[in-house]
Amino acid sequence: MAPKVLVSDSLSETAVQIFRDRGIEVDFEPKLGKDKDKLAEVIGKYDGLAIRSATKVTAKLLESATNLKVVGRAGIGTDNVDKEASSKKGVIVMNTPFGNMITTAEHAIAMMFAVARQIPEASASTHAGKWEKSKFMGVELTAKTLGVIGAGNIGGIVCDRARGLKMKVVAYDPFLSPEKAEKMGVEKVELDELLKRADFITLHVPLTDQTRNILSAENLAKTKKGVRIINCARGGLIDEPALAELLKSGHVAGAALDVFAEEPATENVLFNLPNVVCTPHLGASTTEAQENVALQVAEQMSNYLLDGAVENALNMPSMTAEEAKVMGPWVDLAKHLGGFIGQMTEDAIKAINITYDGEAAGMNLKALDAATISGIMKASQPDVNMVSAPALAKERGIQISTTSQDQSGAFEGYIKVTVVSESKERSIAGTVFSDGKPRFIQIKGINIDAEVGEHMLYTTNDDKPGTIGKLGTLLGEHNVNLANFTLGRAASGGEAIAISYLDEAIKPEVIEALKATGLFKQVKPLEFSVA
Repeated sequence: MAPKVLVSDSLSETAVQIFRDRGIEVDFEPKLGKDKDKLAEVIGKYDGLAIRSATKVTAKLLESATNLKVVGRAGIGTDNVDKEASSKKGVIVMNTPFGNMITTAEHAIAMMFAVARQIPEASASTHAGKWEKSKFMGVELTAKTLGVIGAGNIGGIVCDRARGLKMKVVAYDPFLSPEKAEKMGVEKVELDELLKRADFITLHVPLTDQTRNILSAENLAKTKKGVRIINCARGGLIDEPALAELLKSGHVAGAALDVFAEEPATENVLFNLPNVVCTPHLGASTTEAQENVALQVAEQMSNYLLDGAVENALNMPSMTAEEAKVMGPWVDLAKHLGGFIGQMTEDAIKAINITYDGEAAGMNLKALDAATISGIMKASQPDVNMVSAPALAKERGIQISTTSQDQSGAFEGYIKVTVVSESKERSIAGTVFSDGKPRFIQIKGINIDAEVGEHMLYTTNDDKPGTIGKLGTLLGEHNVNLANFTLGRAASGGEAIAISYLDEAIKPEVIEALKATGLFKQVKPLEFSVA
């Protein structure tokens, strides 16, 4: 059955057509996002939900989203999506951070020009017939120092444009390496240094606990007298009352803001102050940007629903379409390894340790981590998936650790999973053969070559003649067809493992009969979802 997507906000017809061209059933209801009751009534029918800012994806809405797998936001901001509730529900939240980068950067540059030359006030005065030429004395941008807080995607474009205007650019960004700063032609500085030196300050960081009020009253007081401040990033980065006081005192010569702490901003302490330019969150509002983010979200959602590719996800490791093709068998292996050890573990899990060797170590490890954890957690939480599993593990206080290493054995690469529970430690390793099929290659330190079957029976015993014969005989007596089996042992006479492949799930009475023989230390039926 083809996936089904609901578009509940205004999206271009070209974007909607992308879903149709990819074979996805789509309902285009651009006004539905504002009707939360009606949206909750119908959301259960859909695998995907494409939105802009009008639709609110709340925990309550997600309760009704019984089939939802992905929410795609056409744009960068996802304040209207409850990401924690989405993660617990197993719903991927995607945005489109690159479709409006140039547009937002250009808006910041335009706002800088506007506040430097007092263009809006001069325009209003001239429209009023006043011709107040001497009142609006501006400043040049050439040779001024621009302080860029956040030199990522959008901030980096602003840096480039500012250098083209012959400005000196200093940047504060903890993630900006000295090498990257040199390549960008900017000087990397600490925040206090930026505040002290900048003639203009522009913000390009997300709103997080670390960046909230980054321009606090204390930091604003450290700025150079006559500074002009631009914010086209997120509301909440500036202490607005403190900025208003410094504008009134003349310490800050001007400000240009496209975003505010509370939006829609129908009232604000900064409104109607001299040389304060305000726009209603227009950073991404160009024809090109709106089309770009719409097309991007349609492609991303289609890639996920059809191919399993995860791009620009906020609550799950991303995995491009190209990666998904190469990594698909390894993701399956990680899930099966986790599934095996999860079904074998009956008491509380304290820690999960994952080792990636050789070829596996060079892959997207965060995605493989999520796959492994989901396999482990699914034994106790059947509805868990790669999105919700890491959040569930964190909620339960399970410690996750990973190690990657160069090829260390006969296989080009493998994954080893060790789970530490209240009573014991269990481990299993696996690889992907050239046929693309996952294999279990080691269990409890015992080498083995076992394919993954839908219905498997795992038994351990002392390596004694006749034990495996007794296993087969007893299964036959209970009318259980043994399709295949794999054996492994530590040493002659030591502990041995048998994995039997069955045509159907084994009944509880057969398990009890096997246990009653006294020959088997462990008898455990295992079930896997095998494509």
